Amino acid sequence: MSEHKSAPIQQLLDIMTTLRDPQKGCPWDLKQDFSSIIPHTIEEAYEVADAIEKKNWSNVREELGDLLFQIIFYSQLGKEQGLFDFNDVVAGLNEKLTRRHPHVFSDAQFSDDEAINANWEAEKAKERDEKGLDESVLADIPLALPALIRADKIQKRCSKHGFDWDTIAPVVDKVKEELDEVMDEVIQVSPNQANIEEEMGDLLFSVVNLSRHLKVKPELALQRANKKFEKRFRQVEKSVLEKGMRLESCSLDMLDNEWDKVKRTERQESSS
Repeated sequence: MSEHKSAPIQQLLDIMTTLRDPQKGCPWDLKQDFSSIIPHTIEEAYEVADAIEKKNWSNVREELGDLLFQIIFYSQLGKEQGLFDFNDVVAGLNEKLTRRHPHVFSDAQFSDDEAINANWEAEKAKERDEKGLDESVLADIPLALPALIRADKIQKRCSKHGFDWDTIAPVVDKVKEELDEVMDEVIQVSPNQANIEEEMGDLLFSVVNLSRHLKVKPELALQRANKKFEKRFRQVEKSVLEKGMRLESCSLDMLDNEWDKVKRTERQESSS
């Protein structure tokens, strides 16, 4: 391949075109369609998030490139099918961002963030109408979002239209109520697993609501809890191995003691 002299984005578009060339392209790339690359797109988005969480900035740059390639791939497929191309994607984004930010790109003025958000939601509602989507305020919340994120978005959207509690007390009460309903199902003589699952879903949904009222992003909070648990458990594993033992041979009491030691060490390190 001859050396590219054009701008980097055009080089990338040219590379994508070559990868999809019927005669000299890559067999794997040629077999792909819109549906088949969806899992790769989702994976790349998570890899970007992981690199940012780890503050590995060189890796962030690389992962952003991989995510950009997904957009280029979809654009190439769209171009081949006469649907749209990369320039259409960028032009549409430019128009939407400019229209959704009249306080930046025109003379419009809003009194506060709440007014800005209200205008944003109004613009999105107008877009739904123009696209012929159903009239529900929940119409454009993607089904493929992780459940915690989607629950948060559903609740935020409903809240913007007045369907929400104004104080924290009833939110907390709802969490307690849903927990009680889970346990009511669990203690049945013949527990119904489908009912338990349904009640657990309601409990999780109510916890997301509590997180939202506390201005905590539930997905991020759970990710950090996972990270904290993994770090502590690895320390427990290390301690057990240093004693010449295996996890399977340890009693729960012994593992709990090791866990408590790890937590005490963390507190001492944080206070020093």
